Amino acid sequence: MVNQVVPLALPSGVTQPSHADVVIIGGGIMGVSAAFHLAEAGVRNVVLIERSELGTGSSAKPLGGVRATFSDPANIALGKRSLDAYGRFGDRFGVDIGLRKVGYLFLCRSNQEVLDCERSSTLQNEFGSNSRMVSPDEALLINPFLNKDALLGAAHSPEDGFADPSKAVAAYARAAAAEGATLLTGTEALDIEVSGGGIKSVTTNRGTIQTNAVICAAGAWSRHVGQMVGVEMPVTPVRRQIGMTRQGSAPLPSVPFTLDLSTTMYFHNYKNGMLVGISNQNQAPGFGRDFSHEWLPEFNAAAEICAPSLAKPDLEYGWAGLYENTPDHNALIGASDKLPGFFYATGFSGHGFLQGPAVGEIMRDLYLGRPAFMDPSTFSADRFNDDGAALVKEVHII
Repeated sequence: MVNQVVPLALPSGVTQPSHADVVIIGGGIMGVSAAFHLAEAGVRNVVLIERSELGTGSSAKPLGGVRATFSDPANIALGKRSLDAYGRFGDRFGVDIGLRKVGYLFLCRSNQEVLDCERSSTLQNEFGSNSRMVSPDEALLINPFLNKDALLGAAHSPEDGFADPSKAVAAYARAAAAEGATLLTGTEALDIEVSGGGIKSVTTNRGTIQTNAVICAAGAWSRHVGQMVGVEMPVTPVRRQIGMTRQGSAPLPSVPFTLDLSTTMYFHNYKNGMLVGISNQNQAPGFGRDFSHEWLPEFNAAAEICAPSLAKPDLEYGWAGLYENTPDHNALIGASDKLPGFFYATGFSGHGFLQGPAVGEIMRDLYLGRPAFMDPSTFSADRFNDDGAALVKEVHII
């Protein structure tokens, strides 16, 4: 059992149903996307439960990047489908999610990184992207903060960019509710009853919901949900931190979402300042989300090489969120072969927001038993053995 939370008040007239066709556990981008796509498809009794407020887990503090620049077909397909959906988001939902197609720029500082990006760009373009390799001189024209002498080249994808995850979560939630889904906040999954080889109910701090289907979209907390039903969900929470530089009186030059492949240092514009960060490889696993400056020395060392003017940034504030990592840093998307009615969309390892729309479609189609726009078997949790080692290795760009 997880620690019981104090129930938050539900909106007037909203109660926890006693029955559901499907219960979605988790109210981040995956949960609300799945709820909307299911309800839109005619599933009448969709219930989403979230122990806190919607979008307050991993969806609360992401980078907001949206892209299709990966090095394997499955991740490219998810990214491209979602990028297209975010491009139509305003027309479909009447919401401006702040999508800025400033592009992505991956910096290559070794011959192997150049070769990897060349292969990836070719593959991405086969899926309809417009990625291309650029020289150090052209990289500097695209991003004037760079030290071109540190580069051997870069991969540029101008159709990628970033958006506001909180606005996308809220829009999906409103649309799901309008289609008849019930979204319950302050509602924690305490137990899932399994009997006769199937799911029978979900017990929350508000009571019991009879159901034969559960979608685990609990992000960093998914391992525990899997343990409730005896299905291994190899997801580990890891803190990631982002800093925002002090706002200037005028906008800085507009640059792509830029990432150094050698160090994982990244940055992009944030209003009249910069969002900066690095995927600290020394961060111990855990659920802590307290912001600190302990990552700055590693960021500064990387910036001194690639973008010297961004080293020792004057940070106005920052935040810490959670990656939901799997052993191979690829998502878990599928339906359990061991327990009928148990579905999962989790373990996105920093790529959840950018893949949310596409994964919502896949969860809808898995539940309805019909073919999806792509075969999600690559992301089956069964690719890992009992020790968490990947039986099938997938390689992709961070």
